[in-house]
Amino acid sequence: MNETTYPDFGILLVDDEPAWLGSLSLTLESLGGISNIATCSDSRQVMEILDQGQVGLVLLDLTMPHLSGEELLEQIAERHPEIVVIVVSGLNQVETAVRCMKLGAFDYCVKTDEEDRIVGGVLRAVRMVEMRREYQEMSSRLVSRELRHPEAFSPIVTADRSMLAIFSYVEAVAKSPQPLLITGESGVGKELIARAAHSLSGCRGKLVTVNVAGLDDTVFSDTLFGHVRGAFTGAEQVRRGMVEEAGDGTLFLDEIGDLAIASQVKLLRLLQEGEYFPLGSDLPKRLKARIIVATHQNLLEKERGGTFRRDLYYRLRTHQVHLPPLRERPGDIPLLLEHFLEEAARTLGKKKPTPPKGLAQFLVTYGFPGNVRELKAMAYDAVSVHHERMLSMDTFVKAVERSQQEAGPRRAAAPKQNPFAGFDELPTFSDAAAFLVMEAMDRASGNQTLAARLLGISQPALSKRLKMLKE
Repeated sequence: MNETTYPDFGILLVDDEPAWLGSLSLTLESLGGISNIATCSDSRQVMEILDQGQVGLVLLDLTMPHLSGEELLEQIAERHPEIVVIVVSGLNQVETAVRCMKLGAFDYCVKTDEEDRIVGGVLRAVRMVEMRREYQEMSSRLVSRELRHPEAFSPIVTADRSMLAIFSYVEAVAKSPQPLLITGESGVGKELIARAAHSLSGCRGKLVTVNVAGLDDTVFSDTLFGHVRGAFTGAEQVRRGMVEEAGDGTLFLDEIGDLAIASQVKLLRLLQEGEYFPLGSDLPKRLKARIIVATHQNLLEKERGGTFRRDLYYRLRTHQVHLPPLRERPGDIPLLLEHFLEEAARTLGKKKPTPPKGLAQFLVTYGFPGNVRELKAMAYDAVSVHHERMLSMDTFVKAVERSQQEAGPRRAAAPKQNPFAGFDELPTFSDAAAFLVMEAMDRASGNQTLAARLLGISQPALSKRLKMLKE
C-alpha cells in the first residue's frame, strides 16, 4: 500500500489527446492518491496492453480514430469481463450513456464534469475491483484452509481449529485496504492478530498502535490528526498525528468501543473520505495507512443502545474476526502453559521448571476471565518464586482461588445448571458422591490433591471417600 503503487492493479487511461491524458493522470494522483496509472493514445494498442493481465480498470474515451470507444468496450467485455470500464466522454448524451452501460460500462463521466465527480467515480470503481479480488482470494483461501505464510502467526500459540480458521481468514483479507475489526474479551490476543495482519498486508510502513479508551474528542483529534502551530494555546510547534505517523503502514486503534460520538464522526469521515484535517489547518491530508480496530465490547449492542454510530459500525465490520475466549479452547491451555513457563524462565534467567502432574488439568477446569494474559501472568509469577526443580502448584491454586473470590457475586448471580435435571431415576446420595469422586480423580489424572481442590473438600476427606469406594 505504498503511495507509488496504489492501487495494486493498473489503471489504463485511453484517449487520443495526450494533453487530456496528462491532465487526468495528475488529477487522479493529487486528488485521489492514485498513481498506478498507464496511458494509451492509440486505441489499436489497448487490447494488447490488457492481454498482459496487469490492468484492473480502464478509463475510456468514446470518440477516437481507428477504433472507437464503443467498439473497444464490446471487445473488453468479451475478452476481459473482469476488467472494469469507466467511459469518459466529451459529450453529455443520455442515449450514448445508456448504450455504454448496456455494453457493460461501470460508469459514464463527461470531461466537463467537476474533477471531484470523476475522481469519486474512479475511487468507487477501484473499491469494487478490490472487493471482487478480495472475495475471490478469500474463497480460495478458506476452501483450502492452508496458510501461505504461517510464520506471521508464530507468536500465537494454538492448535485450536477455530483459531486456525481465523488465521486463514486474516491472511485472506490482510492486503485489503478496507478496515479490519477484531473483537473478543480482554486478554485473548487481539493485538497479536493485528500484528499478523500488518505483517501480511504488504504495507511498507510500520504498525502504530493507539489505545483510544478514555480520550475525549479534542485529545482524540490531536492524537490522530495532529495540529499546526498556533492551533490552540500552547501549540508552539507542529505535531504529527498518529495517522501521519503510520504513513504507508497500519494504524491500529484499540478499545474502539469506548470512543465518544463526536470522535466516531471524525473516524467515519476519515474512513469514508480518505482524508483528514490537522487541528487548525484548512488543508486536508490523505490517509495512506490501513486501519485495524479492536474492542472487547459488543458493538452491535452499543449501536442498538445509541452509543455507537450505525454507519461507523457497518463501515468497520467490512472484515471482522471474533477471537474465542481461552475457556472455549481448553486444548490450548497445556500448550500455552509450556510456552509461558519457558518464556518466563528465559526472561528471568532461570532454568525451565518441570510443571507438576495435574497442573494442566487443574487449569483446564478454571474459566480464565483474563484469558491468555491471565495465564501468562500466572506462569511468570510461579517461575519468579520458583526455587526447586519441580514447580509448585500453590501459586496457581492461590491465583485461581483469589480470582474466584473476587468473582463471587457474579458467580452467585448465575447458578450452575442442575446436572440431575431431567433424570428419570435419581441416583442415591452415596452413588452420586461416588460418581463425583471418580470423575474428579479422572480429571486430575489420579492426583488426590488436585481432585480434592476440584471437589472443594480437604485431601483427608477425599482419601476417606476413596477408601469407602474400595470396600
